[in-house]
Amino acid sequence: MNRFVSILACALSAVTGSAAAQALPRYQHVFVIVEENKDYDQILDPAAAPTIARLAKAYGNARRFYAEVHPSEGNYVALLGGDTFGIHDDDAFYCTPGKVDPSCAGSAQPGYQDHTTSAPFLGQQLEQAGLTWRGYYEDIPGPGSLAVTAGPSGIDDGARKSAFYAAKHSGFVNFAAVQSDPQRADRLVGFDRLKADLASGNLPNFALIVPNQCNEMHGLSGPTIPPDCQSENKAGLIARGDRVVGELVSQIQKTATWTSKDNVAIVVTFDEGAGKTREGCCGVTPAAISNFGGGHIPTVVITNHGPRGVADDTPYSHYSLLRTIEDVFGLPTHLRHAADPDVVTMTPLFAVGRN
Repeated sequence: MNRFVSILACALSAVTGSAAAQALPRYQHVFVIVEENKDYDQILDPAAAPTIARLAKAYGNARRFYAEVHPSEGNYVALLGGDTFGIHDDDAFYCTPGKVDPSCAGSAQPGYQDHTTSAPFLGQQLEQAGLTWRGYYEDIPGPGSLAVTAGPSGIDDGARKSAFYAAKHSGFVNFAAVQSDPQRADRLVGFDRLKADLASGNLPNFALIVPNQCNEMHGLSGPTIPPDCQSENKAGLIARGDRVVGELVSQIQKTATWTSKDNVAIVVTFDEGAGKTREGCCGVTPAAISNFGGGHIPTVVITNHGPRGVADDTPYSHYSLLRTIEDVFGLPTHLRHAADPDVVTMTPLFAVGRN
């Protein structure tokens, strides 16, 4: 589909956006699992990613879901803040224009923006509503860590370090309020805490769950990196990530939270597409250096009381997912592009038979 038709379809969908939001039930928990750098057709192939393909068929498949930009970092920030805030690279969250630092490689480029923003984000909205949030990051070096990279590492091309944990896949650390948050150590945590929280049932209302760079299909390079994590082994990366997604979904579905009367959703999505193509819709501005569209990506919505076997062809983006999260938690406002007229709530995938 050409870009004009895709954007027009988003605009037409917005006509019913307000009514759709009103039709949504309240949710008690939303878990968002983010994988990396794969196109829709790569993942919705049962031969390549059987678990995700099965979940998409059984629950809800957002068949026209798009990212905002390339590469990764801006998409995580967009999901949480409704904007990429000008980020169009994977530089560290503390980078500013002209900063000389190994983690700020693009800082001299025209149009470079601060990678920390003081804008409001989803976590603040939730706190103001008396709700809780947490980011779970595999191989984060410690609770609340502001490390740029960490974890077991290999050597890429004999010179460049590559680590399992990467702050460019955090999203939360780009917000100034998180960096200065006295509760940061309780909100940015590892998979050990995820395991404990699932066992205890002490789960946040909103959770962002990000596996390490081997388990999220990103991949690494180097002599110490396992074969199914090597960047060039696309089939191995997909199979490994698909297995990890299945394990995470299964762990959540085994909890008393999932089997309760409360509405609970698990969203499996991706940051961006595999290539550098600029497919996009819904809040995306094609001429923008940081918001031009990041490709057609898989997004699956799994609910405990919601619809089954839904194939939704409405155009969506990370902004649509943010808007939907805001709506299912009854938050009074939508952040930045989540409020755009062509960004609609993902009602067919979250609607249930009762409120």
